[in-house]
Amino acid sequence: MDNNNMPIDERRREKVQSFRMHISDEDLAVGEKYRENEGFDVDDHHINSFSDDDVRVQIRKDSKNYRKKKEKERKREEKFIDRRNKRLFRTIWWISVGLVGIMFGMFLMVGVNDLLAIGRSEVNTVTIKIPQDPTLDDVCEVLHKKGVISEPGFFGMYATITKNADSFTQGKYEINTNMDYEAIINYLQSLANRTDTVTVTIPEGQSVIEIANRLKKAKILNDVDKFLELCNSDEFDESFEFLTKIKNKDKRYYKLEGYLFPDTYECYVNEDPEMTIRRMLNVYELRTYTDQYVEGYKNEVNVAEAIKKTDYSMDEILTIASIIQAEAANKDDMYKISSVLHNRLEYGESYDIHRLDCDSTSYYPYRSKKAVPEDIRKTFKSSYDTYKIKGLPAGPICNPGMEAILAAIYPDDTNYLYFCHSESGTPYYASNIYQHNINLYNSGNV
Repeated sequence: MDNNNMPIDERRREKVQSFRMHISDEDLAVGEKYRENEGFDVDDHHINSFSDDDVRVQIRKDSKNYRKKKEKERKREEKFIDRRNKRLFRTIWWISVGLVGIMFGMFLMVGVNDLLAIGRSEVNTVTIKIPQDPTLDDVCEVLHKKGVISEPGFFGMYATITKNADSFTQGKYEINTNMDYEAIINYLQSLANRTDTVTVTIPEGQSVIEIANRLKKAKILNDVDKFLELCNSDEFDESFEFLTKIKNKDKRYYKLEGYLFPDTYECYVNEDPEMTIRRMLNVYELRTYTDQYVEGYKNEVNVAEAIKKTDYSMDEILTIASIIQAEAANKDDMYKISSVLHNRLEYGESYDIHRLDCDSTSYYPYRSKKAVPEDIRKTFKSSYDTYKIKGLPAGPICNPGMEAILAAIYPDDTNYLYFCHSESGTPYYASNIYQHNINLYNSGNV
């Protein structure tokens, strides 16, 4: 039958049937559920009120709601798992804290006892040897091995906290085993407690290089190059005012030549070269600025004051004294040679004498030509050579003793302009070149 001729009710019923055929059971169920939730009666004429687009929109909304519900359930489950894990972590953490607290408490108790030397009933005196350039671990190990401390870790922590970790130096010590940490540190920081001392005598007239070699041989000096470098530096100027008056450092081989006072010193094995030099400069300052010297020299208070009354600076007096020390055969000879040097400096040119002509200056800073290193021996020329230069050299050629310094200040009153010595050391003096030539012959120098 032609649909157009059908009654309106029948055509409507047929459309509904056709619509149902194209909707899946699941979509239909969702649609029915929606209608029930919205208060619709589930009958044909209500279904007819929806178009195909309306149903699709509703299906999408229901699917979105479903996904949200699932997402909420997943999040609830994750929160439950997180809470359970957190409770487990807290339990483990508190157990760990408790164990660490117990262990730290035991460490602290044992460490404090060791710090205060509690429990060290047996008292012994042991010898310990701190190595050169020691680390804190080195010190802890030495003390622990010798039974001075029981807890090296705690001692290291205490030394670090009290800022003493870098205050230990090389040395040999006799130390008791019942000392607390503070006493141990103070004991090791005092050089007076070192037992590895060496006594060395620096003879009068030795040069800086010769002193360095002597100190090395005595095992006082470990680094000769550092010693020589310091002897030509301004490192000590702030401590010793007399060094600031040296203005020709660039013309000198060693700035401190002449100021390392000859004496007997008690030093430490492998001590810092700076400490050795300071010790010698201290003695020089003591002897020249403070000490009363030998009676009979016009009652001068000290060397520094006596030099002020001369026409020379302290550095020039030391330079004259160093030549006297190197040339003289004995004490009396020092004052005669001093007179020769002073006469030449003051009026030598009037006798056509323009130089000091002293053999001892020819190869400085070396003692003789043989002492010059072989690789430069043939070409070496000393800038201190008084056969080549007029007047005094730039500085002392050695470190003179007190007698030579006094001779430089108080020369004998003579008219001598020449001197020489025989091979045995007998001195000869002359006022003119003719007498000097005779002396050279008689002394065996020609």
